[in-house]
Amino acid sequence: MVCRADVIRPTMGGRNGDVAMMAPMGAPVAGTWVGDPGDWERAIRGRLIAEEPAALAEVYDQYASFVFGLARRVIGEPRGAEDVTQEVFVVLWERPELFDPTRGTLRTWLATLAHRRAVDYVRREEARRRRSQRDAARRATAVPDVEELATAILTAEQVRAALEALPVEQREAIELAYFGGRTYREVAVELGIPEGTAKSRLRLGLRRVAAALTEAGVHTP
Repeated sequence: MVCRADVIRPTMGGRNGDVAMMAPMGAPVAGTWVGDPGDWERAIRGRLIAEEPAALAEVYDQYASFVFGLARRVIGEPRGAEDVTQEVFVVLWERPELFDPTRGTLRTWLATLAHRRAVDYVRREEARRRRSQRDAARRATAVPDVEELATAILTAEQVRAALEALPVEQREAIELAYFGGRTYREVAVELGIPEGTAKSRLRLGLRRVAAALTEAGVHTP
């Protein structure tokens, strides 16, 4: 059960002023309006548009338990239902013109809004849970195996050594293609050589690197 202390209401300064908590006044109570309920809803809407805080208190007393119960059924726990209840009444205070008495009752309008906000809440929480799980999984896999890391470092050193042993023209072509991201055509243009020559240098250089790594005991695909 939520009480008035759970709903934020703007102070007498108006909607754009500071916000304050309603003073706790116990559980919501039934309304005392005598006459056509539609007349009361139209009057309440006008008072809300006129920024009369007492009008929000009346609506809260009448419907807070209803809104809270609906939100809790969707969300499944009270804290989220309290948040949604607060959101619903804040929307009513800030945008009372959204409620149109000619299209339905205030109870139905509040129920629709509460249901939408509760569903949004569930989706946000589910997205947050999935992000937390992904982050946890990334952290769990972020630490490399010491043996794998050592092997990678050793292999990189052996590759560099194999490249250093190549003729200059073959090493330049491989560095441009595999470390500079160029195509063989771009290698040819940058080195000022025919495309066939560029392809030949790349092919011969890679064969020599593969042979050197195999000789050093490094597996190459």
